[in-house]
Amino acid sequence: MAKKDEKAGYRLLKLFRRNFVAGMLVVVPLVIAAWLLWWVFSSVDSVLQPAIEAIFGREIQGLGFAIFLVLIYITGVVASNYLGKKIINFTETLARRVPIFRQLYIGAKQVVEGLSGTGMNKAAFREVVFVEFPRPGMTTIAFVTNIIKDKDGKKYYGLYVPTAPVPTSGYFEVATEEQVIHTSISIDEGIKIVVSSGMILPDKVATGKLAIEGEPESLADAFTSLGKGEPKSMADAFKSLGKPESTAQDEHKQT
Repeated sequence: MAKKDEKAGYRLLKLFRRNFVAGMLVVVPLVIAAWLLWWVFSSVDSVLQPAIEAIFGREIQGLGFAIFLVLIYITGVVASNYLGKKIINFTETLARRVPIFRQLYIGAKQVVEGLSGTGMNKAAFREVVFVEFPRPGMTTIAFVTNIIKDKDGKKYYGLYVPTAPVPTSGYFEVATEEQVIHTSISIDEGIKIVVSSGMILPDKVATGKLAIEGEPESLADAFTSLGKGEPKSMADAFKSLGKPESTAQDEHKQT
């Protein structure tokens, strides 16, 4: 009887722990996201509150943030026409001549363009790949930021290797085409992997020495049609990095 009670108590404790962890995975990200949004809102709103108080005689919560959004929109409208582009180019030319401010401005502009996807030729993430890092024999996830070729046509990949769990810091590496393992992981999935420190992983991933195109669903059908069965699991994908010639994509190339 005592053993049955002990087993029942253990099952209840295990059920409580599982449900508590599941609740944390839902609530904590929501709280963090809400806090970040509130922090951005409060910070931006507080900047214009002195001017609002001088005009209306009191602070109006949220009006500063609304004015900030309107100013961004107006700036976008101005930047879209011919005269506005001339003014912005002239302003940027002046900014680039200031020694310290120049580096800060160029760096901030490239980061914004990369995250927004408007600077595809500069810093936007194009693809998620696997590379050996930080030493041979160890593999990590990396984002392709650019592709360049030398005078002989040899291809080099500009790679951003993020640190977990904060992907905004990391390392920039240059790798040859032979050192890069292409994957079917999307950019969003890659960021989730880094932020979660690997706790969130795709169920299946396709790898190969050639760039993988298309959605993961179509890739699953393609791999199945090649006679290789289901795409590799995440663990199998990492194990096979040292044998790229055995991937289904390379076999397909040989046929």
